[in-house]
Amino acid sequence: MRAPGGPPGGGPLTLALLAVPKEVPGLRRAVRAHLGGPCADVQLCVSEIVGNVIRHLGEGTPVTVHIRGAAGGRTRVEVTDPDPRALPVPVRAAEDDEAGRGLALLAAVAVRWGVRQGADRKTVWCEVGGFGA
Repeated sequence: MRAPGGPPGGGPLTLALLAVPKEVPGLRRAVRAHLGGPCADVQLCVSEIVGNVIRHLGEGTPVTVHIRGAAGGRTRVEVTDPDPRALPVPVRAAEDDEAGRGLALLAAVAVRWGVRQGADRKTVWCEVGGFGA
C-alpha cells in the first residue's frame, strides 16, 4: 500500500493498492490514522467498495483510494478501478443471504453515493457526514 499525502488528518489521503482481502484491515487502519479519530462510517464505506472490487473484478485488481474533505464538513471516499463496465448494482438480499448487503450498507451510512465512469476506469464514491463520523 502506498500512501502519498500530508500529515494525519491534514489534506487528502491517496492510497494505491491491489484489492486483496489481506489489504482491507490495513486500509481501515490507514484511514483511521489519517483522519485522527473515530471514523467508522468512512472505514465501512472504504471496506465495502474495495470488497466489491475484490468480489466482482477479482483479487489483485489495482485500485486507488482517495479520501478528502467535502462541502458541509463531509468526508468524500473515492475508489477507482480499471473496469468501467462493471457497475455496482444494488440488490435486495434475502434475510438468510450471506452476501448482497454492501451497497445497502453504503447507502445507509452515506449522505450520497454514485459512480463516475471514464473510458478506461470507474470511480465509486460516497460522502459521509464528517471526519468524526
